Amino acid sequence: MPVHPVDQIPPPGRLLATGLQHVAASYAGVVAPPLVMGAALGLPPAQITFLVGASLFTAGIATLLQAIGFWQVGARLPFVNGVSFAGVAPMLAIAGQQPDRSQALPVIYGAVIVAGALGFLLAPYFCRLVRFFPPVVSGTVITLIGLSLLPVAFGWIQDGHPERPASPTGLGLAGATLVIVLVLRRVLRGFARQIAILLGLVAGTLLAVPAGAVDTGVTRHAALLGFPEPFHFGHPVLQLPAVLSMCVLMLVCMTESTADMLALGEIVGREADRRVIAAGLRADTLGSALSPFFNGFANSAFAQNIGLVALTRVRSRFTVAACGLMFVLLGLSPAFASLIALVPRPVLGGAGIVLFGTVAASGVGVLLKAGLDQGDNLLTAAVSLGVGLIPVVSGDFYADPAIPRTLKIILNSGVSAGCLTAVVLNLVFGRAARGGWGEKPY
Repeated sequence: MPVHPVDQIPPPGRLLATGLQHVAASYAGVVAPPLVMGAALGLPPAQITFLVGASLFTAGIATLLQAIGFWQVGARLPFVNGVSFAGVAPMLAIAGQQPDRSQALPVIYGAVIVAGALGFLLAPYFCRLVRFFPPVVSGTVITLIGLSLLPVAFGWIQDGHPERPASPTGLGLAGATLVIVLVLRRVLRGFARQIAILLGLVAGTLLAVPAGAVDTGVTRHAALLGFPEPFHFGHPVLQLPAVLSMCVLMLVCMTESTADMLALGEIVGREADRRVIAAGLRADTLGSALSPFFNGFANSAFAQNIGLVALTRVRSRFTVAACGLMFVLLGLSPAFASLIALVPRPVLGGAGIVLFGTVAASGVGVLLKAGLDQGDNLLTAAVSLGVGLIPVVSGDFYADPAIPRTLKIILNSGVSAGCLTAVVLNLVFGRAARGGWGEKPY
């Protein structure tokens, strides 16, 4: 019986190159939350560096749990897990409630452990939601994932300063990288074509050197070896408000991960059924529960890597497992981790337009298969996309203090808000089209 492409193990050289490509695509997403949290908590540079290394280490463990798995843990799909940026806002809110913000990490870690453990117990029940994701819903969510990620690429082109206009240098590097990737995809064949993104990032970084856009300062003082000492910032502390806030976040992350698994299953040709989603959610939540022991934060699926799988058609989960192993090694060696950071953000942004646009286009393909001319499918997709894009196009749309913080966590996650809207509208219009509430629209 032939082995499914997801379960095939590429040759060592190809495994290394494709794994490194996943690292390059997700590195910025992994290190951004600890950088933001470290600066907000007033940690010294050495401690922020430690926090970044810990996040890389725990992201690697979570990715290995997801891609390789054991028992009933792990979706066993080419699925990268990393630090959830959705957790930054509630974690900053928790820190703001503490008398000393610099001592907030033990409270945050305690809340993440409880939320992760609760999510692990809920996984076999939460996965039953898959029946509410017919093609019109899953296609809408996949499209929304891609559209929601595009502003991340634009922010990279602006060198991480979305409040400022993009510089000519940033635009030039992003445009050059985008053109290089497109040309490589057009002229190359075979394996070289599959790593066009990686080659484009290398070429873009080389172009950035004479432009003075490569910052080598981070590599000068980085230690060669360093282990994320358990409970480096203190033993976990449990506070009920913090725990409740992180439990809500965990439910949001589980919703997004469910949508991401459905998208990835569609792309790799292996259906993400109830069993796969339950196993994937267990990996998500177990990785989150274990992360605080090594000074990491809550982990969730990284949608940007779905675009890489869709573009390269490299469906082996072992390429992502190689990425996870590299994350672990990078977490143990700050010096090597700093080398990945040499890639300028505008270069990442140019490649990101290709990656994230591919995800959105894949979602459009699913919507076309769903039949937008059937019933109220078009209305369901249109309204859900509109609701999901609100926080994408207007980041302070829900900033009014009268809106409860728990509700803000859900609304500010465009994927979760759009996903819930699509599920509800499909239920309402689907049942109405069948003349009542006696039949299921899925």
